[in-house]
Amino acid sequence: MPLPRQPAAPSAALSPYLTWRAPVLARNIVATSQPLAAQAGLRMLLHGGNAIDAALAAAMALVVVEPTGCGLGSDAFAIVWDGHALHGLNASGRSPAGWTPERFRDHAVMPTDGIEAVTVPGAVSAWAALSARFGRLPLTRVAEPAIGYAREGFPVSPTIADGWARGAVRHQVQPGFADAFLPHGRAPRPGELFRHPALAASLESIADSAGESFYRGDLARRMAAFSASLGGALTEADLDAHRCDWVETLSRRFVGVELHEIPPNGQGLAALIALGILAHTSIAHHPPDSADALHLQIEAMKLALADAYRYIADPAAMDTPVTALLDAGYLFERAREIDLNRAGDPGAGQCPPGGTVYVAAADASGMMVSFIQSNYMGFGSGLVVPDTGISLQNRGAGFTLEPGHPNRVGPGKRPFQTIIPGFVTAGGRPRMSFGVMGGPIQAQGHVQIVLRTQLHGQSPQAACDAPRWRVDGGLSVAVEPSLRETVRDQLARRGHRVSVEGQDASFGFGGAQIIQCLEDGGGYGAGSDHRKDGQAVGF
Repeated sequence: MPLPRQPAAPSAALSPYLTWRAPVLARNIVATSQPLAAQAGLRMLLHGGNAIDAALAAAMALVVVEPTGCGLGSDAFAIVWDGHALHGLNASGRSPAGWTPERFRDHAVMPTDGIEAVTVPGAVSAWAALSARFGRLPLTRVAEPAIGYAREGFPVSPTIADGWARGAVRHQVQPGFADAFLPHGRAPRPGELFRHPALAASLESIADSAGESFYRGDLARRMAAFSASLGGALTEADLDAHRCDWVETLSRRFVGVELHEIPPNGQGLAALIALGILAHTSIAHHPPDSADALHLQIEAMKLALADAYRYIADPAAMDTPVTALLDAGYLFERAREIDLNRAGDPGAGQCPPGGTVYVAAADASGMMVSFIQSNYMGFGSGLVVPDTGISLQNRGAGFTLEPGHPNRVGPGKRPFQTIIPGFVTAGGRPRMSFGVMGGPIQAQGHVQIVLRTQLHGQSPQAACDAPRWRVDGGLSVAVEPSLRETVRDQLARRGHRVSVEGQDASFGFGGAQIIQCLEDGGGYGAGSDHRKDGQAVGF
């Protein structure tokens, strides 16, 4: 059944949902999950920088002010509209050369904590590559807000303080964690000033050397020595070998627009598969918050995730091409498996919870950026390299130990990645940069955001405010309390095992940041998720 074209984007529309925020309208905008980071990006625009400078300043600041979601030891991905064309960047790291399957023969699953979960960090390489190719300001200038927050201190924001306290319970015994993140022997409380001078010094070194010190200098030596002291496999040679890759985005057309995602090893392919399946359903004929609309989305997402967990891996190891998974005939056949009246169980897996930050930025010249970085689970591996503030990710947990699986752990290999930046174009022109941080919700959140903004014409802020759902594997679906009880009951009658998660579990529904071009081309409308501490700011 053909779908209608999307309505004109009403970026200035008020939200129909309970919210504390109105859309932000401006010619230059930054949106992210922590106010000080958003302001760092805005400062670059006011200093004559462009959207890349703004996104990088915010990303570097987030390492300081939101350490629960990212650190210097994170990975990153980006999609950039430079005013003329779209560019993708995969800055995820690979496993150490010593990570053979035999190394993990005594493990039932891949470790999630400690040195055996640590892969090469890629985020710093993303900062250097984006700044060198597209930035207008020197990286030393871009890093100034982050260095200032780290050296002089900042008041910890409420949502991050909550995640910090939970991370402390889990990671307080990990080497380096308490010294770096538990001043006075505990996590900082909301509003308490937190300083991290060692992190400030590392940020200065990275900015001064355009990232070289991190991969081939003093910081690399310290990371490798720390790994060796813990019996880890990460070496200076592994760090020196790291390179980020410029890539072509994958895209899928839907209601007159194209959703763009970074190719595997990220899970963005799952969002494209789900939209491709939905294009062969009656999704356009159901109101956005109806049981029919949600049921179709949930069922399409289950099918997409089943494929994602089976096929997505390091591109060099995949045994099925992405073109086959996005083939129109294949997606049509997958859509036929959906019963409008009954929940199915195609065997989708369940990802662990995640820790991620996302930045959207756009400037008056037309440049737009979608940038995401993450240490994976909150505080990553829990390890912090002494006297550097470098908290190391646990992306190794994204591998499987299943023999014959394309995502099986191996040397020099990129694992399955949850983090994905999103971008929408229409007729070859930019329409929207967006992301929904938060582990397993990310591909699912992309589908929900695209449907709300491009099919139903909701504003970026309304799409942020709307109640979300999340497939949790099998017939299990989690929803927010703001989803109407009558809709929840209708889903349950179709066989969905519906659970309601309250505010204390809000991270499970992600944190969206959206910037969308205004209809007349004179600026942007932005939304920032109330589930986070952040904001959209502009001028």
